[in-house]
Amino acid sequence: MVTIHRAEPASSARSRAPTHPRAVDRLLVAADNALKTLAGGLQPSRPMPAPPLARPAASQGTPLSLAERELSARLMRVNHVGEICAQALYQGQALAARDGQLRQHYLHASREEGDHLAWCAQRLRELDSRPSWLNPLWYAGAFGLGLLAGRVAGDKVSLGFVVETENQVEQHLASHLQRLPQADVESRAVVAQMQADEVEHARAADKLGAARLPAPVRWAMRGAAMMMTTTAQWV
Repeated sequence: MVTIHRAEPASSARSRAPTHPRAVDRLLVAADNALKTLAGGLQPSRPMPAPPLARPAASQGTPLSLAERELSARLMRVNHVGEICAQALYQGQALAARDGQLRQHYLHASREEGDHLAWCAQRLRELDSRPSWLNPLWYAGAFGLGLLAGRVAGDKVSLGFVVETENQVEQHLASHLQRLPQADVESRAVVAQMQADEVEHARAADKLGAARLPAPVRWAMRGAAMMMTTTAQWV
């Protein structure tokens, strides 16, 4: 007896085939994210952190002085630049990632950093201040670093950049909690939540097998971060 196998329709076979975003699609997603990031179009997925109900006595019914407002604005501008760079770094790494699961990890972290970016932008508006005029430059540099780390050095080194970056950012945010006026409970609540999220991002990257970066690379990253934070306070 001859068994006749009917050819499966091509459309049915295609519907069951695993779908992977093509390079051009990933590039378009990265370009769209860059435009939204720089234009302030990213929408947060979480509400802005609220200050604790029990406010410090110094903040009860006392508006920020002009000096306190200016200090808070400078620090939140720096934090806003940091989130611009975080968006760019994760988007560059996602574009270069060889593993689909790792790519999704970067994109998930990018969405959380998008929350931080939106919160910082809102707080700057509340302080009657502005973002850095050099944001396109910061974005381009961080995106190039993320793309280079993923393409040239590989996934483990790329994850190592995440761990080192997030560790430095966590320390940087801790210093801001020391410098922000006690009366500015709104900014302090945002920075505290950002700090907690950065710690989790570093832990997640470490669990995925991040390689420890050589000391000269870590030092160079710290130097670049210091230059960026100093400049962003004023420009």
